[in-house]
Amino acid sequence: MFISLWEFFYGHFFRFWMKWLLRQMTGKCELQRIFDTYVGAQRTHRIENSLTYSKNKVLQKATHVVQSEVDKCVDDIMKEKNINPEKDASFKICMKMCLLQITGYKQLYLDVESVRKRPYDSDNLQHEELLMKLWNLLMPTKKLNARISKQWAEIGFQGDDPKTDFRGMGILGLINLVYFSENYTSEAHQILSRSNHPKLGYSYAIVGINLTEMAYSLLKSEALKFHLYNLVPGIPTMEHFHQFYCYLVYEFDKFWFEEEPESIMYFNLYREKFHEKIKGLLLDCNVALTLKV
Repeated sequence: MFISLWEFFYGHFFRFWMKWLLRQMTGKCELQRIFDTYVGAQRTHRIENSLTYSKNKVLQKATHVVQSEVDKCVDDIMKEKNINPEKDASFKICMKMCLLQITGYKQLYLDVESVRKRPYDSDNLQHEELLMKLWNLLMPTKKLNARISKQWAEIGFQGDDPKTDFRGMGILGLINLVYFSENYTSEAHQILSRSNHPKLGYSYAIVGINLTEMAYSLLKSEALKFHLYNLVPGIPTMEHFHQFYCYLVYEFDKFWFEEEPESIMYFNLYREKFHEKIKGLLLDCNVALTLKV
């Protein structure tokens, strides 16, 4: 109750007068003061909040502009806030980078969501070729005897036809599995081998798809903002999402063997524990979770 009242009064009264007082004292608007005080993800995050909660329509709309309109949007902001480009030459550069990061994050989510909603289609030649590529990357010395085969269990699928395992994450789950196997082949082979451990083993492909869901949910909840704002000085792309997925795969395997679960029946419990660990790391405004091998 108290917190809600404070947020209401702060948002509607105190914030306005505090901003006005600081502008009179410093000669700079809130956006300029943020640029003077903060760097990295903390700067972009505070700029985003300032724009979002501003009563100025030009500033409010700034977080939703498309990439082609960013330069004009920055000029409009400078005009609205009476910022002289000659007196504050760095403002335009910094604001453009922040807007590219802010709007780029929103676009990345839409791009990832679009791929996730695309179901695996066994009649789609590209989908089938991608699935075969996964087998060849993980089992380069062993031939797949048939498209529908019990051999798929060797790389961690549940049934004879992997397409049934992609239902939750669509083609995104397969794309992530292939990306990790192609870009970190030796690590993928190592993890696949470890996943066949007689006591601590787990289904490699199924867990990989599960980690795609984790990466997706963290992106959707905006938990990846600090990570991506620190990592990418501009527009984050699908490549950065795939790289974060690779980090999860590598770290989950280490986590699983360090924890030594009694059985695979406890997977959901340890999966959630790992999820909480990652969410905790992502709360750090200086975070940048990259796979180092």
